[in-house]
Amino acid sequence: MAKIFFSLAGEGRGHATRVRTLVEALRDDHQVTVFAPGEAGVFLLPLYQGTNVCIRRMPGLQFEYTEDRRIDFRRTIGAGAQYLGQLPRLIRDLERVAREERPDLMISDFEPALPRVARKLGIPLLSIDHQHFLSCYDLSSLPIRLRWHAAYMGWVVRALVNGQRETVVSSFYFPPLRKGCRSVTQVGVMLRPEVRTASVFQGSHLVAYWRRFAPPRVMDALASIGREVRVYGLGVHPRRGGLVFCQIDEHRFLEDLATCDALISTAGNQLVGEALFLNKPVLALPEARNFEQYLNAEFLRLSGAGHAVELERVTAKDLRLFLDSLDHLRPRIDRPRMDGLQPTLAVIRKHLPISASAREFRPRGFHQPDRKARSFPVLS
Repeated sequence: MAKIFFSLAGEGRGHATRVRTLVEALRDDHQVTVFAPGEAGVFLLPLYQGTNVCIRRMPGLQFEYTEDRRIDFRRTIGAGAQYLGQLPRLIRDLERVAREERPDLMISDFEPALPRVARKLGIPLLSIDHQHFLSCYDLSSLPIRLRWHAAYMGWVVRALVNGQRETVVSSFYFPPLRKGCRSVTQVGVMLRPEVRTASVFQGSHLVAYWRRFAPPRVMDALASIGREVRVYGLGVHPRRGGLVFCQIDEHRFLEDLATCDALISTAGNQLVGEALFLNKPVLALPEARNFEQYLNAEFLRLSGAGHAVELERVTAKDLRLFLDSLDHLRPRIDRPRMDGLQPTLAVIRKHLPISASAREFRPRGFHQPDRKARSFPVLS
């Protein structure tokens, strides 16, 4: 049995879903501690209350939003500066925990503090995230505006997380790697057991998902297409024509996604990958000022498995064009390649002590909180 430390970014559910899927595949055979900030901590903490997985809350980077739910660059930069001011203390706290518990392996999902501790203490480090596509992918196929932004953001990614023995890039898109990139493994998204075993068929309804908000013109366009659209992320409201507003529920959402005709959503890597695994074409609507989503949307377009339109510019015509193209888009989905769990576990196994890595990890359903509880201290 090895001791494994995970740390992850706290913005959005993609990081938490990725880490949770890996933790579930590892926890029967290894002792796992997860350091989780922000929304990731809120999501993970109750799931592992009373189990053998230890969740420790910690500070982390996150986006700040304006009142109309756009990314506020000024406040985000200010919050980032405040976090960087806390970083030396956070590193000291993590180092103290690492010296006490002596982990065999550290894994970062785009979290910058744990890699610095791993480097200082000489503990093997892996990077498993989506963001490293910015530093590892050949992005020459992108439009020039996105290419320049990706080059800048690639520098930020390398500055935040470095020193890893191997980099795993989890994505629904697989372009060539940049010349000179070494020790990089490209895999699909981390699929939850429920996604992998879902009963899939092509129904008549659509699923729409918004992370925080949707401009009124988007909802007007959806209401005009004459299809039932099950809308998640905006809360429960009275039905509006074909629009059915659903409370966020993990099981109901997955059932609706597995049985829908197509997905219309913001351009998050994890959700797009899950939808493609379920053989659902995607209309990706990147949020204003969220350049990672712009890049994901362009990747989707290049893959041939979906369309992309900016969230605040989408029209009913765009929606109808997408729906008319579904029979053309569906055969372009490379469904088997969307599942990135087993190749990622193979990378982890390579970097564990020999005695701890001999047994094959087998994905299974998520555990219920039925084991001895562990403490959940907060790092400040």
